[in-house]
This record gives sequence, C-alpha cells and structure tokens, in this order.
Amino acid sequence: MKTSLSLTALLVLTAGCSHRAVYENVQINQRTECANEPPSTYFECLDRANKPFDEYQRERKELLEKPESDGKLP
Repeated sequence: MKTSLSLTALLVLTAGCSHRAVYENVQINQRTECANEPPSTYFECLDRANKPFDEYQRERKELLEKPESDGKLP
C-alpha cells in the first residue's frame, strides 16, 4: 500500500497541484488504511487522518524552525 501512496503522491506532485491538494490526497489514503485497523484503534486512526491542513502546516513550520530539528517532517 505504501507503493500506491507514493505513486499517488508522485502523480499529484507532477500534475502541479498545490501542497493542500497533495495533503488532502494523502488524507484520503490514510482514511482508507484506517479500515485495516482493529476496531479498538479505528477512531484514533481517523482522528490522525483528519488533521486539518492549516494545523499540519503550522506544526510543520514549527518543526522546521527548531534548531534541534533532525529534518523529519510530520
């Protein structure tokens, strides 16, 4: 499934879409993957997959501005 996610992200990026469009496409794939989660973690998975783009962007910016950041993005 990671291959299809990577392929989808690559296709979206090469099509010249915005960062928001890429993020929303990844969210769709994450929600689909939540269906494979056990019932006990299904709703937690959906909560993670439904993070608003603005919140994601803010958190990403904070991480990039930290001097001790190891370069890993959310």
